[in-house]
Amino acid sequence: MNIILGASGQVGSAIVNNLLSRNESVKAIIRNPDKAKTLQINKNLTIEVADAFDLPALENAFRNGDTIFLLTPETGNSNDVIGDTKKILTNYRKAIENSTIKKIVGLSSMGAQHENDSGNLKMSYLLEHSFMSLDIQKIFIRPAYYYSNWMNYVSVIQDTGILPSFYPVDLKISMISPLDVAQFIADMMVRDIEGEPVFEIEGPESYNATDIANMFGNALGREVKVQQIPRQEWAKTLQGFGFTADATKNFIEMTQMVVDGKTGPEGKGTIPVKATTGFSEYLAEHIHQTV
Repeated sequence: MNIILGASGQVGSAIVNNLLSRNESVKAIIRNPDKAKTLQINKNLTIEVADAFDLPALENAFRNGDTIFLLTPETGNSNDVIGDTKKILTNYRKAIENSTIKKIVGLSSMGAQHENDSGNLKMSYLLEHSFMSLDIQKIFIRPAYYYSNWMNYVSVIQDTGILPSFYPVDLKISMISPLDVAQFIADMMVRDIEGEPVFEIEGPESYNATDIANMFGNALGREVKVQQIPRQEWAKTLQGFGFTADATKNFIEMTQMVVDGKTGPEGKGTIPVKATTGFSEYLAEHIHQTV
């Protein structure tokens, strides 16, 4: 049995669908019962509701599992991002210890090697270090920056012809389709893998914000220009999105790590993976969902 946490999210739901297409048995764990309707009906699919802060619910949900997909939910609503992450990971560990699970596949992030002053990236650092003493297999996937993050700006681009960016307009960073990540994770869940590898997965090429703006322009048939958000306006911008003070602090620390060039592939003791979907291909397939 494959257990998938965050099963209603973009990566989690894609993992569920990928596994079901292989006739694998899947238990999808969701926090909000209303999200159950977003998952396809399938004889090999079981849906359970469990909150990551609710240990008894997790212990029940983890029963009869062999392989589990774990992630640390990222939210702008937390008043203690790292503290909440530690609570969630402690619950994961306790629930796994009381289960039949033999393999963990965890969704980490590029830059997870940095423990201090790394903001949200520390969530991935903690994930990779929370199960070290457990006598089960542990596989971690560190993806690059998701293409889907740019899709949040589609309405702004349509209205103004402007693509806002926290990053310098010419800063190239590794990026990837979240669907490619999901496919790779599904592969790791069902394949026999030796050892406890950490995979760093990125798309076929790096892009800067200007590249992204140009591809949006081609897709929408209009000129699109990048407008870099000044460093001194980051906090105000994030709080305008509804971020708490602590979520703002951690997002800014993470973003600064990107700007400082510290979130590319570590390349030391990790295994590099190249996905095949470029941003223009991803955009062509998904822009109709937001336009």
